[in-house]
Amino acid sequence: MKFNTKTIHGGQHPDPSTGAVMPPVYQTSTFAQKSPGVHTGYEYSRAANPTRTALEDALASIENGVRGLAFSSGLAATDCVMKLLKPGDQVIAMDDLYGGTYRMFTRIYQDFGINFHFVDMNDIDKFKSLINEKTKLVWVETPTNPLMKLADIEAIAKITKEKNILFAVDNTFATPYLQRPLDMGADIVMHSATKYLGGHSDVIAGALITKDEALGEKLHFSQFATGGTLGPQDSYLVLRGIKTLHLRMERHCENGEKVANFLSSHPKVKTVYYPGLESHPFHEIAKKQMQGGFGGMVSFTFESGKKEDAIKFLESVRVFTLAESLGGVESLANHPALMTHASIPEDKRKEIGITDDLVRLSVGVEDIEDLLEDIRQALG
Repeated sequence: MKFNTKTIHGGQHPDPSTGAVMPPVYQTSTFAQKSPGVHTGYEYSRAANPTRTALEDALASIENGVRGLAFSSGLAATDCVMKLLKPGDQVIAMDDLYGGTYRMFTRIYQDFGINFHFVDMNDIDKFKSLINEKTKLVWVETPTNPLMKLADIEAIAKITKEKNILFAVDNTFATPYLQRPLDMGADIVMHSATKYLGGHSDVIAGALITKDEALGEKLHFSQFATGGTLGPQDSYLVLRGIKTLHLRMERHCENGEKVANFLSSHPKVKTVYYPGLESHPFHEIAKKQMQGGFGGMVSFTFESGKKEDAIKFLESVRVFTLAESLGGVESLANHPALMTHASIPEDKRKEIGITDDLVRLSVGVEDIEDLLEDIRQALG
């Protein structure tokens, strides 16, 4: 079954009791049992719920995994992976991460005795030099938030396999429409399903997918034991979003590329971060591991280098909405240093390139002429 068909049918079956084509929202906390311990596979909705199961089966299908898990947020999914570790363990992570991930790693788990190294994953020698017997997890985003850095998933997976280290990839920006990390050797895929999978800015959700059943069961136990599960109504909304993922991503990619090209030729713009541009330093990696396009996320800086110009632009947009988050059908604009990445210390932001004049765009599915005109007037 090909990907576009999988988004609609993968892991999905009509409801056995009614024949409903879309799974019902099983809005229940508990399930009747015929005898103590004798049930249909559902006892209590924290452990499993039929609506969430339908979503989790769909997640596994579109990422070519064997086990999908749905969480109350992307950070809840990340937190579940971190609970595989113990004090003294070491994590090697991408140096450019979503601010909430960096905050969790440095302000929660670092205090629990987990050691973190943040590194440019394209410096393979540096990455390998940090590996020792305590290294238990490698965590990357590709493309990253907000600088659109890429990591070579196959190259990293080859190393983690040799060293028996878990390798997790945050695939939120690319989505399985463009990139399937499990096929390239990753052990775990994470999504903020709030973003492109849900696709309509109406739900907060997260996901983990594994290609190993035993690892999936270990993660499910942690999810069940600590309670970060997704409710049935939200599960229904994400499942509905997945069914149009391929259609939306086609337009996101198309619009994103045109916005990136427009910004690249504008005299007030200094640097455009978009994997589809030949000028992007990791364009060749993008061509190798992203299929069908380069996504709808575009970041850029101003020729002036002034924070004031970024703020003026963000206050002037009319079709784009100034808001956090990304991946919805509507276009959003964001100031990472003041919004999504404010939790990263200023010196660390500057070190990795998140400058005060950086703007991040989530390019939606509107008519491209309206989006370009909006950017033109806001820059003017």
